[in-house]
Amino acid sequence: MTGRFEALAQRARRWARARDWDEGAVLLALGAFIGVLGGLAVVGFYRLIDLSHFVFIQLPGAHLPRVLYVVYWPLLTAVGLWAAWFVVRRTGIPDGQNVPDVQLAIAKHDAVMPEWPVVVRTIASAITLGSGGSAGSEGPVAVLGAGLGSALGSPFRIQPRHRKVLVGCGAAAGIAAAFNAPFAGAFFALEEILGSFSVDAFSPVVIASVTAALTSRYFLGEHTVFRMYSVPEAHPMATALLYPLLGVACGAASALFSRAYLAGPSIAARMKGPAWLRPLVGGALVGMIVFASGGLLAGNGHLAIPMPVLGGLAWWILLLVALAKIVATVITLSTGGSGGVFTPTLFIGAALGGGVGRLLSLLVPGDVVHPQAWALVGMAGMVAGATRAPLTAIFMVFEITNDSAYIIPLIIVSVLALITARKLAPYGLYDGWLAARGEHLAHGVDQAVMDRIALSAALDRDVSFVSADAHLDLLLDAAAQSRYAVVPVVDDERGVVGLVSHHGLREALVARRSLESLLVAEDLAEPVQPLRIDQSLRDALRVMNAGGHEVVPVVDSDAGLTIVGVISRAAVLEAYERHLAHTV
Repeated sequence: MTGRFEALAQRARRWARARDWDEGAVLLALGAFIGVLGGLAVVGFYRLIDLSHFVFIQLPGAHLPRVLYVVYWPLLTAVGLWAAWFVVRRTGIPDGQNVPDVQLAIAKHDAVMPEWPVVVRTIASAITLGSGGSAGSEGPVAVLGAGLGSALGSPFRIQPRHRKVLVGCGAAAGIAAAFNAPFAGAFFALEEILGSFSVDAFSPVVIASVTAALTSRYFLGEHTVFRMYSVPEAHPMATALLYPLLGVACGAASALFSRAYLAGPSIAARMKGPAWLRPLVGGALVGMIVFASGGLLAGNGHLAIPMPVLGGLAWWILLLVALAKIVATVITLSTGGSGGVFTPTLFIGAALGGGVGRLLSLLVPGDVVHPQAWALVGMAGMVAGATRAPLTAIFMVFEITNDSAYIIPLIIVSVLALITARKLAPYGLYDGWLAARGEHLAHGVDQAVMDRIALSAALDRDVSFVSADAHLDLLLDAAAQSRYAVVPVVDDERGVVGLVSHHGLREALVARRSLESLLVAEDLAEPVQPLRIDQSLRDALRVMNAGGHEVVPVVDSDAGLTIVGVISRAAVLEAYERHLAHTV
């Protein structure tokens, strides 16, 4: 089978070369192909969930009396979580095969993902979800799609930097097909998986996302997270004065969820007894929580959120439901279950937003607060705070509502939730999982590697600079010789005074006739914090981002902080790529 696919890939490569297709066209075609495969993979995954639900829940329930529901539901969920744990334990696959693991493959392993662990984790996730475990299907489908993208890289002989794009296409296809939301799938891949909105990645990812959504619709229909027939109109006063309260509440709940999720495995590891006992105990606890919720937390593994959760219950009940979903999800994923955290985050946000909206509707007079709308906006706020992906959150809910009137509330709540969550918790769900394993990634870059690379690896010592009292003619000569858009200015001891930008030079040229004899380089120099030669590339990026600089001067700490050269953002990224090329 593999040999036949290799032959087909070779024929496809020859066909593309005969028509002078460039790399961009090839990536677009592969993106569409991955979209179709990703959509079909999601359909297959949902069929596995249905089979699991039938085996673990429906079939036993049909032969057991309803009066024993309180007993057998927790027992069946316990057996399901044990089965998922057993599948993973029996095959011996490593921890991971989740969204953070895809991010790690992008940043450190040239987007290479082993196929077998992805398949095993997909089966374990289907068992977990079908047996009533509290987890999401978005993680498995995103990883499954990413695995398809990675697997296509070898037979089509795709370069590592383009294989990363294919992995992003696969992740986008999985999310788009699962949520029936092509834009949200694309932004999830660009924002969370690739950490880049580059032109090379954007088009293939969007193509993959759209084709995946169309493919899944053919088999699954217009499936949605929930069915909403009308969305109440956003009230200006609620938008300006009240929605910020929801943003802060979502940020606080996101921080609670993140901290609990990251602490869960260490707490479960302290449980006494054999390892196989943990999934049984965890599954029983989750089953009891589901029963206590009156069925609100029950499901068959698909994405539907019950309508009562969208502001249809008393405010305190909805807040309890949100807390119970956090507890159930943490227990499920800490005691042996497999699955994602994105869908539970949506559920928690809907319950939290509906609860806060229901409470404010009692306190605020007039028809100003609509709990159903607050549930929608709460979903975006919770996702933004917990995953640290505000654009994905905004586009996800916007596609669900298809109502532009809610763009402003979505932005307000998502941004405030993100800010609040960052203040209360150092990590979100995804970066926290990586940090617990000693990995620190940001925007597709491995920060741990950036810490280990010294500035000297990207330092340009051959740079023109001028003294502080240099006149305009000397400054123009130095600018003409420089490869950068700035000229460093130094004092008598070669200490850094600042940088003169091309913009500053243009302003000086406009007034040259009247000020030529008065202007000196120091007058035009903008202050900048220099870097020391013993700092790292990560320090350089932090200084550049904080000041909005593309070039920063570097000084020698052993020689009285005298200038030794400059470092540019492009040079930093080139040094990072060179380091990866020699270590991978």
